Amino acid sequence: MKIILDNRLVKNKLFPFTKTRHAADIRVGILTIRERILYNNKHEVFDSNEEYSEKYPDKKEQPLQLPANIIADENCIRDIKKTLEITNQKAFCIVENPTLKLLKYPWDITRHNDWALRQDFALITKGRNTEIIPDSNKTINSKDIFIEEAAKVEHCILNATDGPIYIGKNAIIMEGCLLRGPIAICEGAVVKMGTRIYGATTIGPFCTVGGEIKNSVLFAYSNKAHDGYLGDSVLGEWCNLGAGTSNSNLKNTAGEVKYWSDAEQKQIGVGNKGGLLMGDYSKAAINTSFNTGSIVGVCCNVFAAGLTPTYIPDFSWGADGTTKYKLDNALADIDNWKKLKGRSISEREKKNLTDIYNQ
Repeated sequence: MKIILDNRLVKNKLFPFTKTRHAADIRVGILTIRERILYNNKHEVFDSNEEYSEKYPDKKEQPLQLPANIIADENCIRDIKKTLEITNQKAFCIVENPTLKLLKYPWDITRHNDWALRQDFALITKGRNTEIIPDSNKTINSKDIFIEEAAKVEHCILNATDGPIYIGKNAIIMEGCLLRGPIAICEGAVVKMGTRIYGATTIGPFCTVGGEIKNSVLFAYSNKAHDGYLGDSVLGEWCNLGAGTSNSNLKNTAGEVKYWSDAEQKQIGVGNKGGLLMGDYSKAAINTSFNTGSIVGVCCNVFAAGLTPTYIPDFSWGADGTTKYKLDNALADIDNWKKLKGRSISEREKKNLTDIYNQ
């Protein structure tokens, strides 16, 4: 089946994560939205009608058009296609369906991560056997623990009572770690000694984490490598939190947490829990204290005395939004960080970030 994941109506509402990626490349659960639809190569996915038309100019087959913020499994896609065929509807008619899991706002990533982790765990492990769990570990409900090849896990406590634990290929879980599912530690990620992770949490590919983490998602290549608390939060790619950095996810009053919506130009209430949402390439100095309901844009260098503001715009130097990160310095610093993980900044990244800087 050919599927178009249309980004147009959702892009602005998922700031800061869609400043640097298509909405379909947001990670929620073990996989990204795109990876979930492509799993087992059952579908061919396009980002736009234009991309589809370039490959299939005759358009003999009508593609299924979905909003790019849909968290869709195989059953969901089948049911949508059947409904569209019966009702002869197209495009975004399914957006208002209350049974669908949609990322309407960036904080929905953590809201839906528990559900998505369970769905992805069942999808990825179906018909497969886990690698042997070393005897040095203490496991609870081991039938819901799955370890991929070449992962290293020794002298840890893995508790899958409340949800599954997935440990990806070549991941390293150092001694003394405490993991309570549902959790995904994705390919090549490193969990440092004595780390405590509560569900529902996703540690994305090649991330490094330490300290205490709860109900959070790290996309890929990001670091929260030291002591400090990260809760009800989302970090994009190539982010770094300095030693001792923590975020608040609950007000002292236990009242409603509100986030600033760039798209709607207003504060939106999300309930009594809400942590840090940090865009790609942003980083924070040691002992940074992020306020409840904080949004940090793309490519920020955050440092501040006391609690940070709840909104820090793209390319901020500091936290008050008055000083801008110099573009050449920012690009050079990104390259330095990427080299620490054997990568380098690409020309495409430079162009995209330059465009964002000049907006």
